[in-house]
Amino acid sequence: MAVQPRVAKVLMILLISMTAGTIVLMAMESNTPLAGPFCLSSYYRLGSVEKAIHTDIPQSQGRWDSIEVYYSQTGAGNIEQLTVLAGLPSHEDINCHFVICNGLGGADGQIQTTEKWKKQWVIMPGNNWFGDVKTIRICIVADGKDTKPSDFQVKRIEALTEELCRKFEIRLESIRYPENW
Repeated sequence: MAVQPRVAKVLMILLISMTAGTIVLMAMESNTPLAGPFCLSSYYRLGSVEKAIHTDIPQSQGRWDSIEVYYSQTGAGNIEQLTVLAGLPSHEDINCHFVICNGLGGADGQIQTTEKWKKQWVIMPGNNWFGDVKTIRICIVADGKDTKPSDFQVKRIEALTEELCRKFEIRLESIRYPENW
């Protein structure tokens, strides 16, 4: 008979601790993973990588042979904000194929596809890039010094590069990351 009250107490404590844990995770959901516990449901609400790389223009296997990931050198932004910061007219696109947002301008880890990718255009070499016409360029919104990429951004970069490598048969050695990645 003494066993039943003990089992009931253990089950009640377990129920209370699970409820408290759920409340804490839900409260911490809006914080980045580096800030503490978080709920993965935010990560899974992001659009699929397959959808992000899809275009209506036919994509051939030999079209792309390398990937470059670089920092935006800003703490916040999305495609529109980065276009303004670059001093480009609103109708012109920034010089990359994808932008990975950090939660300040777009959802944390959100993959934004530029018009250059949708139209399968090459990136023009510039002051901070010397790739070739077969390089896919990915901008991660962070400066790499004070503003580091969030865990969501890192996971999305990994998923995006993995899918691009699979789809276009790009070798892993052909992916270039920023120096302090």
